[in-house]
Amino acid sequence: MENMNSTPMANRFTIGIFGRRNAGKSSLINALTKQEIAVTSEVAGTTTDPVYKAMELLPIGPIVLVDTAGFDDTGELGKLRIEKTYEVLRKCNLALIIFDVKYEITSKETEFIEQLIKRKIPCVGVLNKCDMGAPDSKELEKMKSILKIPLVCTSILNGYGIDEIKKQIVANSNFEFVEPQLIGDLIYEGDLVVLVTPIDKSAPKGRLILPQQQTIREIIDSNAIAVVTKENQLKLTLERLNTRPAMVITDSQAFATVSSNTPSDIPLTSFSILFARQKSDLVEMVRGIKRIEQLSSGEKVLIVEGCTHHRQSDDIGQVKIPRWIRQIAGEDIKFEWASGACFPKKISEFAVIVHCGGCMLNRKEMQYRIEKAREQGVYTTNYGVLIAYVMGILPRALKPFPDASLALGKIGLL
Repeated sequence: MENMNSTPMANRFTIGIFGRRNAGKSSLINALTKQEIAVTSEVAGTTTDPVYKAMELLPIGPIVLVDTAGFDDTGELGKLRIEKTYEVLRKCNLALIIFDVKYEITSKETEFIEQLIKRKIPCVGVLNKCDMGAPDSKELEKMKSILKIPLVCTSILNGYGIDEIKKQIVANSNFEFVEPQLIGDLIYEGDLVVLVTPIDKSAPKGRLILPQQQTIREIIDSNAIAVVTKENQLKLTLERLNTRPAMVITDSQAFATVSSNTPSDIPLTSFSILFARQKSDLVEMVRGIKRIEQLSSGEKVLIVEGCTHHRQSDDIGQVKIPRWIRQIAGEDIKFEWASGACFPKKISEFAVIVHCGGCMLNRKEMQYRIEKAREQGVYTTNYGVLIAYVMGILPRALKPFPDASLALGKIGLL
């Protein structure tokens, strides 16, 4: 289990390791981490499900390596494993493709590289088992011309070429731009930001939830000042401050209380809306609200959460959001749910998707989900945007974001 004090997986630079069965993918992840993370064997197909390992790789910083099943797997189970392998591509910032020097390059590799090019994922090729006979310079250049990617000759068995792989990862990674800022571009050095963090039965014991932690960290990184309070202490907190806050950020479920206690001249938004802007497409989420208004009897809504938490009796995704949507569009609206890494391939049957903020998912994965929805003609909105709309304060919650406010006006919700 990932330590709650470590960099979250969603904020790590993600590197997928791909190749045919028994090419040395699991051995490579062990060599890069210098740990026996993945099970290795001479038997082809040892890795059946993606294996994730967090580590540090300077100058990139926190990364996560993902070991995958071979994309040449066979049989019915093999097809399912290949699907899981391709799913990993949705979140990859860079791919390593492992080739066995003993075998010819096949369509399996070239088709996979075509997918990487289509998805604009940088790639480095690793020519493994070169201790059994490395290609000469002419053969190597021929391979590079066919594959059109950088190639590193290695022998993972004896450690040859591992340092060069790390150098190529750094050289081919646009690691300085993984995700846009969460709040840093909205505040200035010395600004004071008030964070409203309700502590109820759903709050994890002894710590803040991930969106709250990440927002505090970015405020501190911006040399600004974070003040944390509960919703029932907000009015007192604002009275005791000698400086007007640059912004108030709240848990979406406390929007109504927080809005009534925050002077109208102080910008107000939610953690969920901040994450929608950072990871997905806030303008698209605003358009999704209009589609909820237009829902007809019998239409279906998909509610998606990026994590798999224990459900409470009045759970936001299972209970509250369906109740609010039925209040807007009628009792005959149908609902389905998806959580964690699961995201349905066929979503055209849904009129709209209501997605959480996505703090457990990286931007690549969230962008994939938004694009799939667009392709299939499905609108998307976000927990925070929907709750602000239900509470009647969506224009105020979007005021810090000009593009989203403009979109709200265009669809007639201002």
